[in-house]
Amino acid sequence: MKNELIDRVDKAGLPYLGHVARVVERVKAAGHCCEAVAAAWLHDVLEDQPEHADSVLLFPAAIVEAVDLLTRKKHVSIDSYYAGIRSNRIALAVKAADIADNSSAERLALLSSEDRDRLLVKYSKAKMALGLA
Repeated sequence: MKNELIDRVDKAGLPYLGHVARVVERVKAAGHCCEAVAAAWLHDVLEDQPEHADSVLLFPAAIVEAVDLLTRKKHVSIDSYYAGIRSNRIALAVKAADIADNSSAERLALLSSEDRDRLLVKYSKAKMALGLA
C-alpha cells in the first residue's frame, strides 16, 4: 500500500503519508493502545483505497472494527457515523487525532480562506458530535 501513496498529496499539497504519520504520532503521544496506533495507520485505507480492504481484514478484529467505523459510507448518515465512532474507544482516539491534524493551524494556513473556513466549521461540528469539544 505504501508504495502507491508515496507521490500522493493532500488538499494542502503536502505528502499524504505525512498526515497519516502525524495522526499516528498524536495517537501514540496520547498514550493509546497499540491497536489504536495500528488503526491510525489504516484510518483512511478503506475510504481512499478500497481495493485494499482484504488486506485490512487480516488485522485483529478490534482494529478492523475501528477502521470500518472511521470509513465514511454514503448510505450512513453523519449522525450515525459519529455515533459509531463515539461507541468505540479506538475509533474515537484515531478520529480525535485525525481532526486535530486536519484542523492544525499549520495545515489550515496552507489552504484557501474558503477551504479553511469550511473545514473549521466541519471540524467544529465533528468535535461536538463526538464529545470532543
